[in-house]
Amino acid sequence: MRGKRVLLIVGGGIAAYKSCELIRELRRNGCAVRCVLTAGGAQFVTPMLLAALSEHPVHTSLWDLKDEAEMGHIQLSREADLLVVCPASADLLARMATGKADDLAATVLLATDKPVLAVPAMNVRMWLHPATKRNVAQLRADGVEVLEPDEGPMACGEFGPGRLPEMERIVAAVRDRLGRSQFQAQNTVRAEPVEALPSSGDGKDGSPSTSSGRTGVSGTGDNSLAGRHVLVTAGPTHEPIDPVRYIANRSSGKQGFAIAGALAALGARVTLVAGPVALPTPPGEVRRVDVETAREMAAAVDAALPADAAVLVAAVADWRAEASAAKIKKRAGGPPPALSLTENPDILAGLAGSPDRPRLLVGFAAETEEVIEHAVAKRARKGCDWIIANDVSGNVMGGDANRPHLVTAGGVESWDELPKAEVAARLARRIADALS
Repeated sequence: MRGKRVLLIVGGGIAAYKSCELIRELRRNGCAVRCVLTAGGAQFVTPMLLAALSEHPVHTSLWDLKDEAEMGHIQLSREADLLVVCPASADLLARMATGKADDLAATVLLATDKPVLAVPAMNVRMWLHPATKRNVAQLRADGVEVLEPDEGPMACGEFGPGRLPEMERIVAAVRDRLGRSQFQAQNTVRAEPVEALPSSGDGKDGSPSTSSGRTGVSGTGDNSLAGRHVLVTAGPTHEPIDPVRYIANRSSGKQGFAIAGALAALGARVTLVAGPVALPTPPGEVRRVDVETAREMAAAVDAALPADAAVLVAAVADWRAEASAAKIKKRAGGPPPALSLTENPDILAGLAGSPDRPRLLVGFAAETEEVIEHAVAKRARKGCDWIIANDVSGNVMGGDANRPHLVTAGGVESWDELPKAEVAARLARRIADALS
């Protein structure tokens, strides 16, 4: 973190006082910090306090002639390595999600070309409100990293998710985001127009040659997916039934993350829509969008289009419940609560029928019996090009190896059991061949 520049946007809410501690911690870790203070945030902390802690002037108004003359809001939005919104109130998240530019903070966020980390803090009912959930899903689909708030007692007397995360977690998220940005800046392969690529003389159709001196992230020299955009989904989804419980599955996200990394290693620009997993973002040109529920994943997939190919590895929950605003209590001697389930959107079938359908659409089938038969039927039913069938009756979900079956219109190809990284590399190679 040493030498990095953070622009801290302090939103309204009682948690604004913790921005002072965040400034101290970031500076202790070697970061330079500038602050933008919203009108709501100024009800809890003063510009003078933030200026004293950061040792930089604090920016508060879009219409301050002196500030705009010395450092315009466009320059302010782009000179930092990372923008951190802490605390991010429900109102500020809503304005971010809808692209508002009605004050300095919102304008800076709309004008930036740098990564943004939002740290929410609000009342539990505000956090669980459908409008806030939609706004968070939209922000994640747009590439904003939104931390999950902590759960516990609140200043208003209520209990539940909505508390500002502990400082150690916020600083760790800043460190991780800065580290990923630095790695991508050093290792990203930028797609160039085909006409601008040097030719080795053997690409009669003008396609780039792998012997031109440009190398993929893996360093192998194979850049066969350069200029291609591939969408990958990975991990489980969590469908809340109350503030502390959810419906989930055993997916670890390992196979999907390995596939995203293998595609990036061949030069692809990858959008990775990830369910709630604790995995590092693969190296290369990988834009990660973190989601929680099936509906958030569907929205993120739609926002990522168009794409040349899509590999939907995520184990999406088939059903969701209407989440209770309060924890469902166990009744002594009484029956368990009845959950009314609603079917979640079918992301694979929806993408197959979309006007923006990728040229190559790959789905996954997690089965425990009649694996190939179910996968063949699923490929036809969903309308995708390929299905990767997995027998998950063992330890495939959460494990490090896989024994997949590739189901295409031409038949079924069964692979030996391989580490998930090798499965990913083999599939990425097939995708590159199909797109070429």
